[in-house]
Amino acid sequence: MELATERPSVQVVCWFLDQHQQHLATPEKPLGNLVLVCQSDFPEQDIDLAVLPFSMRGEAELTRDLIQSAAERLRIGGKLVAATDNPRDEWLREQLSALFKKVTKHAFDDAMVYVAAKHEPIKKLKNFRAEFVFRDGERLIKAVSRPGVFSHRHIDPGARQLLEAAKVEPNTRILDIGCGAGTVSLALAAREPTAQVHAVDSCARAVECTQLGAALNGLTNVSAELNASGDYADAGTFDFALANPPYFADFEIAERFVAAARLSLKPGGQLLLVTKSPAWYEGHLAEEWSGLKIMPSKRYFVVSAVR
Repeated sequence: MELATERPSVQVVCWFLDQHQQHLATPEKPLGNLVLVCQSDFPEQDIDLAVLPFSMRGEAELTRDLIQSAAERLRIGGKLVAATDNPRDEWLREQLSALFKKVTKHAFDDAMVYVAAKHEPIKKLKNFRAEFVFRDGERLIKAVSRPGVFSHRHIDPGARQLLEAAKVEPNTRILDIGCGAGTVSLALAAREPTAQVHAVDSCARAVECTQLGAALNGLTNVSAELNASGDYADAGTFDFALANPPYFADFEIAERFVAAARLSLKPGGQLLLVTKSPAWYEGHLAEEWSGLKIMPSKRYFVVSAVR
């Protein structure tokens, strides 16, 4: 917003990987030269200036992916400004030096900022996308993942426990909330071709990867939706909802997932979640859900409840 305000004659594009973050950042009063987009990759256009803030607690492979993407899209003569909240950083500088001949450092008490100019095309681009295979019963399922997607390059152990507990009936409508790379959706759709599986995530790359995984396995009974609101397509029509909520944010995301499931399920529909911390669900699902069950499953717990 500050860049757009200071430079009213230029177009500023603010890119988000997650739609929830885009919604939080949307200004009350729109600026005519500021565009907020949520999609899998940076917009396909040449740019003069790329500004990338990173956290030292962020995902290393995603950071490398975004640096390379920004460097590729820069015009010759364009500049990349990359910042980290690690004032003693060396790693980010090394990543930038691999792509740019000269990187200028600006040190602050609480951050390190680097500026690099593009003088020639990027010679070699690394492909950060991954395809992996996992087993569901007797079936081998192919999946696609990218940096920033849960979980990249492998199936999450919690998702495995969710699949162990899930029983899919013919002709059911299944909702996968927070689908990530789509491993749960793909496995359930492969188990029962008459079922319709709808996968939802707020991460644009997760939706893309789920769609790619469905095509890779030849599954025509999987659909995917980018949605951070919790009000999903065909709300109130689903028989079964599954979720593997993340553990950060002090159960705020888990609460959103549960509310979305309640809105999406038919009366009598079943919710199935996997967690390492079942106490929160025991306290929050008892009032509005029936048939609450909490079952240990290896290092996890599977929580089951009926709408």
